[in-house]
Amino acid sequence: MKQSQLFTKTKKESPADEISLNAELLIRAGFINKEMAGVYSYLPLGLRVLKNIENIIREEMNAIGGQEIILSSLQEKSTWEPTNQWDDSQVDVWFKTKLKNDTELGLAVTHEAAITKMMKGFINSYRDLPKFVYQFQTKFRNEVRAKSGIMRVREFVMKDLYSFCKDEEEHNAFYERSKEAYKNIFKRIGIGHLTYITFASGGMFSKFSHEFQTITGAGEDIIYVDENKGIAVNKEVYNDEVLTSLGLKKEDMVENKAVEVGNIFTLSTRFSDALGLKFKTEEGDEKSVFMGSYGIGPGRLMGTVVEVLSDSKGIIWPENIAPFKVHLLMLGGDENVKIEASKLYEELNAKNIEVLFDDRVDVNAGEKFADSDLIGIPYRIVVSKRSLADGGFEIKKRIEDTGKIVNIDELFEFLGIQK
Repeated sequence: MKQSQLFTKTKKESPADEISLNAELLIRAGFINKEMAGVYSYLPLGLRVLKNIENIIREEMNAIGGQEIILSSLQEKSTWEPTNQWDDSQVDVWFKTKLKNDTELGLAVTHEAAITKMMKGFINSYRDLPKFVYQFQTKFRNEVRAKSGIMRVREFVMKDLYSFCKDEEEHNAFYERSKEAYKNIFKRIGIGHLTYITFASGGMFSKFSHEFQTITGAGEDIIYVDENKGIAVNKEVYNDEVLTSLGLKKEDMVENKAVEVGNIFTLSTRFSDALGLKFKTEEGDEKSVFMGSYGIGPGRLMGTVVEVLSDSKGIIWPENIAPFKVHLLMLGGDENVKIEASKLYEELNAKNIEVLFDDRVDVNAGEKFADSDLIGIPYRIVVSKRSLADGGFEIKKRIEDTGKIVNIDELFEFLGIQK
């Protein structure tokens, strides 16, 4: 990608109506565009990050047996009435609408009931189980407040996986595998060191559900962390009885603000009972399918990364999710600089290195450096008269203050490229 052809532009000033760091930086750097409160569009740079996050999640879900689908956002009233979730007193974040024939519909807030209804056509026997089905799909929630940038919005993509098992034992085995998959996701994305599996209320179905909470001052949750054991307890269930049951001591717990970046729930047979999802056992009996639900919001993850990994200059993207690996800056209008920068751009592309090439000729060096820091690509390469006179190209990591001059072979070695 050549930056001269990128339709988005960086901004020097923060948006006046944003109070969250993630929204301020992502808008200034040209990753997202605010449409209205709680609604954002993803621009080319932002979409590349979002898709990189989704691909990591997809790989981990596939690795534990997930099969990807996409369900409809439009939901029938009748689908949600059996679980009382159409009732606004039970679920108060529906966006509801009507067809021209007055049939009432809702824009999906989640998909437990919808996928249970669908799976009635595919699960009949114990031989059909277990099944693990997931999607990346747009959800709509009529939140009263949406003030945390892309971490709390009214329209967002969610990865939601649903497990369908013969019994609780089979469910528990998958539930534990999903925990490990989630840990892998947060580690690969770059926030594993700040993210704790957190015990939270299990509601009517189990003693606990499990959240994955990332420590940040921008978080809306309070958790108590045992840093030695690497686990946490949500404030909602934080009491002596819970600590004792988990083998934790109050004196070892540290209070932190955090943002929930993922969750896993045991649903038991609530939805299968209500919607009639049953199967024939090997003995010929009929049983309700035992279910679980597993959610992650890629956009919320993206916002969380910005909150915890930025600095005073801008965003610092981990390499696995960055929009590009290299930001190549061409400084000055010297013809030889243009030739060498363009040549390097082509060589990096030939090596399958994703490069954003700042080939703009009407922008000075200071602005280019500031834009590069703001955008936050992991490696910056500078081609200038000075670098060429000194023997090659200046390269530095985004997290470092200074770079070094290298020749083309050293550059490839620095980037981990085979010659």
